[in-house]
Amino acid sequence: MASVPRQSEKRVAIESAVLRATEDLLTEGASFAELNIERIAKRAGISRTAFYFYFRDKRELLGRLTGDVNEQLMEAADRWWSDGGDIRAALDQIALLYREHAALFRATVEVSTYDEEVATFWRGLVGRFVDATRERISVEQAAGRALPGDPYATAFALVWMTERSMYQQYVQGEPNEADALVDALAAIFTRSVYGTA
Repeated sequence: MASVPRQSEKRVAIESAVLRATEDLLTEGASFAELNIERIAKRAGISRTAFYFYFRDKRELLGRLTGDVNEQLMEAADRWWSDGGDIRAALDQIALLYREHAALFRATVEVSTYDEEVATFWRGLVGRFVDATRERISVEQAAGRALPGDPYATAFALVWMTERSMYQQYVQGEPNEADALVDALAAIFTRSVYGTA
């Protein structure tokens, strides 16, 4: 009975080591396409064979990494979604996560250009933001605080605009002031939803 928790703890520790090793290698400049299982496993301190006990393949590994960061992004965005809080504070936190995980976002978008399964997965993750933003806009409209209009179309435009802008700024390294981008996005959000800056 006592061995089950230990095995579970061991599994969690090894999976965490593999995830951390992968993101570290990406941050050091490896492209996801050139990053092989052997190199990931070696960095994580396990054998190539052991890797497959924890992950089916690199695609599943990328999905786990991206999914974990996506949950953090959802928590950051919830600062606005859950109670109509400060959109600027939410965008600040999202920008911080984009900077912190730039290599991972680069890999996910890179792979999504040639792997339809990863592309569908990525669109699904972004779609969660669209749905939650649509719901917040609908609540604000019902309360008379937001402009009329199609909440889904507005949410879709705002979320994908934010995703692309953050990607260009923090992942591709566009030479713009980071705070200025967050200011601009916050202003666009508030004008689009509430009609005020």
